[in-house]
Amino acid sequence: MERETAPRLALGGPPSASGARSLERERFDVLGTRVDAVDPEGALSRIGQWLAAGEHRYVCLTNVHAVMEAHRDERLRRVHEGAGLAVPDGMPLVWVGRLKGHRTVRRVYGPDLTLQLCEEAARSGYRCFFYGGAPGVAAQLGETFARRFPGLRVVGAEAPPFRPLTAEEDDEAVRRINAATPDLVFVGLGCPKQELWMAAHRERLHAPVLLGVGAAFDFHTGRVRQAPRWIMRSGLEWLFRLSQEPRRLWRRYLVYDARFACHLALELGGLRRYPAPADDGPGAA
Repeated sequence: MERETAPRLALGGPPSASGARSLERERFDVLGTRVDAVDPEGALSRIGQWLAAGEHRYVCLTNVHAVMEAHRDERLRRVHEGAGLAVPDGMPLVWVGRLKGHRTVRRVYGPDLTLQLCEEAARSGYRCFFYGGAPGVAAQLGETFARRFPGLRVVGAEAPPFRPLTAEEDDEAVRRINAATPDLVFVGLGCPKQELWMAAHRERLHAPVLLGVGAAFDFHTGRVRQAPRWIMRSGLEWLFRLSQEPRRLWRRYLVYDARFACHLALELGGLRRYPAPADDGPGAA
């Protein structure tokens, strides 16, 4: 497996230009979904602040698919609104942010953020739990990262069944995660399931930070190939991923992306407004 290397960034280090004013949360709206105008350094700095303070937050990795899911589901839009961070995980959202005046916004790529957090967790002693993926994938991911980052404390890994859990099964899963006392819970259930799961479980889990990192589980265990970096920067990652998994992803990229482009043209042209939810979520401050 080709080993992906993310830029090395310091967890909780000096914030970048887009993340310096942590109390002045800069966001922009995309079809009614609010996205944080941050870069990777700013996102890591914010997460580091939460860990140091013991704040309980969750992070949404927001891309075109997530925006379109939220566009048709008010509940999901409010989940993004309530996130401690909803970072731009996709070049189209970065471009929209820059068009709306946020010149320093950069992509916060979920698989890179996962690597950066685990690398810093190994240095700082933070404990990690991996929840999601196909059977055996979370455990494999934990083993892979434990080898890659000596000293990383992987305190648990679990792959729930694809069907909805019963109330008793869900209570048991919460109990197991809390008993492991993680600081970071990486959730790989896919969009929108992982966002809904984090919001529903935020008050029940003791871990300070939950992160919905989706395909990072499959990328870092070698189950799915990642696009080359130049393709990511060009905004053509969707085409690469479609070529890898056409049967699973054709609707997302050929239908959802076309709808996104149409709605975005209406929004940017001033022909239609997409109001965002009120600032009443736990991550609004």
